[in-house]
Amino acid sequence: MGENMSKPSVAPFQDVTFFTSFKPYNPPSTNNKTPPRPSIFSTLRRPPVTKPNDFISLFSDCITAASSRTQEYLLFKDPEDKFHPNPEVITQIFLMTYISQSVNLNLTDIFNCTTMTPEQRVLLGADWVWAVLEKSTKNPRIQIAVQVIHLSDKEGSEEDGALQETCSETVQMAQRESRDRNMYERMVDFCTSIGKDCYALFLFLGRKNDKSNIYGVLSNNFEAAIGKCNKIDRALLENFFKGSRYLHTASGMMQSVVTRNEGDPLTLMIKFS
Repeated sequence: MGENMSKPSVAPFQDVTFFTSFKPYNPPSTNNKTPPRPSIFSTLRRPPVTKPNDFISLFSDCITAASSRTQEYLLFKDPEDKFHPNPEVITQIFLMTYISQSVNLNLTDIFNCTTMTPEQRVLLGADWVWAVLEKSTKNPRIQIAVQVIHLSDKEGSEEDGALQETCSETVQMAQRESRDRNMYERMVDFCTSIGKDCYALFLFLGRKNDKSNIYGVLSNNFEAAIGKCNKIDRALLENFFKGSRYLHTASGMMQSVVTRNEGDPLTLMIKFS
């Protein structure tokens, strides 16, 4: 009665052409995709730019440490009035503290300190020389020759006589030839021979009216006093403070030095402590 149903020759879903013609979906590559635009706020967070005068704050920190340590000895009083710290030792304390702090702060590659030998000190009048270095060549761009003056120092350069026996014969000859120039004038001559980029700084560890603080007189124009036939001595240096309404800080001094127009004279009074 019924019709014979023929079976299909191929089973359902066994047609291989169906699978070979099907290609899986692959998302488009993001390699060539344009990166998203940065947020306006991210453009405000720019990395800090190193400025050439960044060393000034580090220099100020070193001076603060050296001044504070030195003041401990300037204020020292022996109850029996028998012991008095040697002025030369106090100078060394200031210098050692400064050098240690500058090394700890990695300042020496930007602003270095060169201590003078006893012979150089006699010839040049400086205890040490600070220098702002060129970044590429490490050559000194600005120099500051420093001579320490103690409250107990006397005019007449007695230290010359004390060093006479210990110095070499060459230095003794130089001393005899420069007898007409005191220690102050020798340092001024040294700075003048280099030029306006070399400053003389006379560092007072105590003054008559303020024995516990540290002051300074800095100038690249001290030779003008010699030109007026004025002898450079302690009285002349002390006179700079009379009538002075403003005393620079250590950082203020250095800022004025590095921003000065080339060739311009500069004279400053400083209080370091």
